[in-house]
Amino acid sequence: MTRALDREIARLALPALGALVAEPLFLMTDTALVGYLGAAPLAGLGLASAVLQTIVGLLVFLAYATTPLVARRLGAGDTPGAIRAGIDGMWFALGIGVLLLLAVPLAGPVISLFAADATVSSQATTYLTVSAFGLPAMLLVLAATGLLRGLQDTRTPLIVATVGFAANAALNAIFIYGLDWGIAGSAAGTVVAQWGMAAVYVGIAVRAGRANGVALRPGLDGVRGVAASGGWLLVRTVSLRVALLATTAVATGLGTAPLATIQIAMTLYFTFAFILDALAIAGQALVGHALGSGDAARVRAVTRRLVQLAIGSGVVLGLAIAALAPVTGYLFTSDAAIRAALVPVLLVMAVGVPLGGFVFVLDGVLIGAGDARYLALTGILNVVVFLPLLLLVHDTVSLWAAFGLGYIAARAITLGLRARTDRWMRLGA
Repeated sequence: MTRALDREIARLALPALGALVAEPLFLMTDTALVGYLGAAPLAGLGLASAVLQTIVGLLVFLAYATTPLVARRLGAGDTPGAIRAGIDGMWFALGIGVLLLLAVPLAGPVISLFAADATVSSQATTYLTVSAFGLPAMLLVLAATGLLRGLQDTRTPLIVATVGFAANAALNAIFIYGLDWGIAGSAAGTVVAQWGMAAVYVGIAVRAGRANGVALRPGLDGVRGVAASGGWLLVRTVSLRVALLATTAVATGLGTAPLATIQIAMTLYFTFAFILDALAIAGQALVGHALGSGDAARVRAVTRRLVQLAIGSGVVLGLAIAALAPVTGYLFTSDAAIRAALVPVLLVMAVGVPLGGFVFVLDGVLIGAGDARYLALTGILNVVVFLPLLLLVHDTVSLWAAFGLGYIAARAITLGLRARTDRWMRLGA
């Protein structure tokens, strides 16, 4: 039983791992290339990325709500209904993305809220303004990825993400240094790559719809399903983003070099988080499918095994982070002070990664079960616990300890308590 389950988890998680790692590699590539432009562009990238990731992160429910909805219908034997829900979600995502373009003139005022110095704010505003034109594509990619994951296909997103990352890296290098566009070139390269990925996903959805007799026009069926849990998932994501923005704001108050240090640390952490989140993606798809088919025993077995794998993977990643801490900074910056400050931050990060694996997997399991209301309400509670810890921060190490240990521990407790019950296991389509 365990071996068969491991094979099924691997079938979904390994391709998901590649796709998930490719996404933060977009930002990691930006960080590495922009880092050699100087401390101010790197710090500006940190501010702009925090805002951009907040916008996209708030709308991640386009994937997270679509995956279990599609998986449940597939588990119940309704393949056309599953595809219909995913296509509706893609139309919904495109509409939201177009509306967001109207807010492009607000890039400067939003960046000014961080009260960074004028040079850093200028760099951040430039990056955010250009990047905004890729938002509709980013949201389309989210929704389409949710459709494919729900259909138990994580290989196609891997291929699309890999090609997209390669294109992004090449375009960024050309635009930043070949055309001398600076930080604007980094944003432009990512925009072009994201629209290319969106076009590929639209083609895949069109073929799947036609093959199963599903209408391609916009509809409300999938939108209602996504919105039903999406509202709660939005609240849950808002709580996560409040924690991240509060961390960035405190880092800004510490100075340009500390902000740049935390930007690198955040980039690395979320790369590792996405690695562990591959197991959570497998959990969303497998749990949603098992609940749709009415198999509660399988849901328990999947959850138990995913937790074991997540903690073990976190230990391995933590050891690797600690071992490479003295040399990691050289990949991102030529500033000796930033490299030195990064080492103790990474050592603290290494301690908290196994706990993070536990959190990411249970979060994915409960999302797959549609337990969005609980995730939203406890997300608010976790932030209430975390924010007072920021009052104790005096340097980058204590800041990372507050986030990477204190906040993550609060999430681990609330998720662990819920997983021990059966209230989140609602069977049927």
